[in-house]
Amino acid sequence: MRIKIEEYFEEVATENNYNGYFYSVSEAITIAILGTFCGLRNMKQIQRWASDERIRKFLSKEFGIYEVPCYSWFTQILGMINPKSFSECFTKWVINTNQVTGKTISFDGKTVCSTAKMAAFKNPLHIVSAQIAELGITLAQQSVDEKSNEIPVVQKLLKLLETEGCVIVADAMHCQKETAKAIIAGKADYLLSVKDNQPTLKADIEDYIQDTALRKSMKKSVKTEKNRDRIEKRTAFVTNDISWLFGKDEWASLACIGAINTQFETKNGKSDEWHYFISSRDLNAEDLLLHARLEWSVETMHWLLDVHFGEDFCRAAEQNTQENLNIIRKIVLNSMRSFKNSTGSKAAFSHFMLDCMIEPKRILRFLKSN
Repeated sequence: MRIKIEEYFEEVATENNYNGYFYSVSEAITIAILGTFCGLRNMKQIQRWASDERIRKFLSKEFGIYEVPCYSWFTQILGMINPKSFSECFTKWVINTNQVTGKTISFDGKTVCSTAKMAAFKNPLHIVSAQIAELGITLAQQSVDEKSNEIPVVQKLLKLLETEGCVIVADAMHCQKETAKAIIAGKADYLLSVKDNQPTLKADIEDYIQDTALRKSMKKSVKTEKNRDRIEKRTAFVTNDISWLFGKDEWASLACIGAINTQFETKNGKSDEWHYFISSRDLNAEDLLLHARLEWSVETMHWLLDVHFGEDFCRAAEQNTQENLNIIRKIVLNSMRSFKNSTGSKAAFSHFMLDCMIEPKRILRFLKSN
């Protein structure tokens, strides 16, 4: 039975009118996805891989792909795909194959460093991603002109996504009243980090929590982790006693405030730091530790894009191509993560990629896990 992953992308729009007479857009996307499973990092490598006689037989037997475009056509097709349309199809695929309701959704942005000095880019390409944190699966993404424009993009994504029952977590940049309002409008809850961009709010929370007598009255939870010679102790404090908080009514459905004190111990000594939070959900201290930690899941995805796919070294000169390749990498990461979630496999992603390169049929097990 053939796997028709191209069916998910049949509605992908192109920038120019293209009827697919020479080569199918959805089949070109499929080839790019399959080559990326093998750890291939650029279009030239993928096209050369797909042109091999053994891979041609694999493509025709398992995916019904009988023609592999030449390198010129392959790059043209990937460059003419509208990234917004491609992203929408990608998000529909994720929603159709994963349970989103009740999960933690983490937002963060990443700059593709290789675009910083490219003539085609006025500003470095910066992409904001939303991730289903518990699953480690990317849900949606959108490019922005520069990092400072993340705020309206996140607010826009919140309106497009179905987030009912979810907890939305984001760093201090997104601790904004309009963002909180958008989250509540979507019938979700927020947990937002509070830093110096909200100086009055931060000072009020900090004064309360740093009062020893008041801190003793708060809910508390402690978690200690050891990794080699590093010991990390995280202590969470939470209270729903916010009647005293100035301007609390300006934050939609604000229910509690909290803080996490993180203490580090290594052979070089000890250090500690405080992080402050607001939330529309009446959290206990264990919940705060959990959701605050899940915020970092999207950072892990960004790290994987660089380490396993060399994204920061991608030399594609057109913005459409860069964005489309970013989506393709996320499709592959999602599929491998789903496989790990369903099987409990502890193997590294690099091992999966090597397996796929050695024997392409091993790609099928990752696609079937979606």
